[in-house]
Amino acid sequence: MSIQTQHERTLLLTGEPVTSLAQYRALGGLEAYEQARRMDPEDVIELLRVAGLRGRGGAGFPTALKWKGLRDAEAARKFVCCNGAEGEPGTFKDRFLLQHNPYQTLEGLAIAAHIIGAEAAFFCVKRIFEPMLPGLPRALAELQAETDVADNIEIVWGPDEYLFGEEKALCSVVEGGLPLPRVLPPYMHGLFAGAYGGPDGNPTDVNNVETLSHVPHIIAQGPGWFRSYGNADTPGTMIFTVLGDVRRPVVRELPLGLTLRSLIDDIAGGVAPDRGVKAVFPGLANAVITPDKLDSVLAFDSMRNAGSALGSGGFIVYDDSVCMVKVAERFVHFLYVESCNQCPPCKLGSRKITRWLEQLLAGDATEHDVEEMKEVATWVTNGGRCYLPTSTSLVTSSILASYPDDFQAHLDGRCQLRHDIVIPKIKDYDERLGFTLDSDYDRKQPDWSYL
Repeated sequence: MSIQTQHERTLLLTGEPVTSLAQYRALGGLEAYEQARRMDPEDVIELLRVAGLRGRGGAGFPTALKWKGLRDAEAARKFVCCNGAEGEPGTFKDRFLLQHNPYQTLEGLAIAAHIIGAEAAFFCVKRIFEPMLPGLPRALAELQAETDVADNIEIVWGPDEYLFGEEKALCSVVEGGLPLPRVLPPYMHGLFAGAYGGPDGNPTDVNNVETLSHVPHIIAQGPGWFRSYGNADTPGTMIFTVLGDVRRPVVRELPLGLTLRSLIDDIAGGVAPDRGVKAVFPGLANAVITPDKLDSVLAFDSMRNAGSALGSGGFIVYDDSVCMVKVAERFVHFLYVESCNQCPPCKLGSRKITRWLEQLLAGDATEHDVEEMKEVATWVTNGGRCYLPTSTSLVTSSILASYPDDFQAHLDGRCQLRHDIVIPKIKDYDERLGFTLDSDYDRKQPDWSYL
């Protein structure tokens, strides 16, 4: 990889799209893989630790710590998965990255498999993405035909369900099943370990597309180079998605450490001149970000300290013309519909909250119903197999607490705010034309069928 100057802003989306293995090699591609094979695996993990690489899928877990845990695990069989199932509303980064250069992600996955000692690696992507990602299978075929880098890598084309992106459900899909989360995480109950996990559990590492794409660059250039971007909390860059009530909806790779206000105003053009920002959501998995938190720095720990999260870098912006009751109803409805209904939190709690919000919008709810909704939001997380009911709790509770006037306006029958809210489930993105949303999504039912 060529060394970039300090003023350049991108690490993963630099230059023209990479469409052949020869082009990738000319840019220094696969040198990091060869270097990693010559190194002691512990030294590679140490490079990632010093670099401070944190998972870009949403949780921000240190990549080195995850890899070390898997490498040190005493198990006969280990596996690695690349999570490219990108289903979070308001996010398009992984698809954009794979369109630009699938080779760096495949190289990162191959390095992960080698360092961990994995028997096989699986690149997990939604089948619906296949037409927009012709370069991914082509790149894998080239690598397998001309090198031994990707001999143990297989693409798994999965369903369009939101839960396919949940790592336990992703493992179920790799095994040929439905995207139903298991009880134990993959590092304890991994691939092909049976219904309850084998004696060793077949520990499985799951990393996001963007996370793995950073790995070859860090190995080739060193941790100091990576830390020269971003900040101490979260070094490097991130591919941000910004849409909603902004004048320039965009996907853009930027160094971490800028403020949310700068991302919205400087990069996405801000909201309309006669409007102010009312709410920002980092996808649908975390609490709302209110206008007084717009100067929060975009990094994992600082966003958590602000009461929300950095998530996967996708931000949905609403201006002050929007009714937050309608936003709550749309978001919670999405989380209810996408639930697998294996456990009571979603089967009962999310369904109740959805119904109360629908009644409130229809003018059929009372103050008692709102209080009940607040109460259910506190226990809806209990006993869940995945993070989805926690998302329901965070979204519901934070909107109720932050926008009481919108709820009161509906109780009084006097709300005059906008209700034209659609779930920003992104179908495609064009840098000139912007985002295309999934216009069919409102027909989806809680059993995952479509009307």
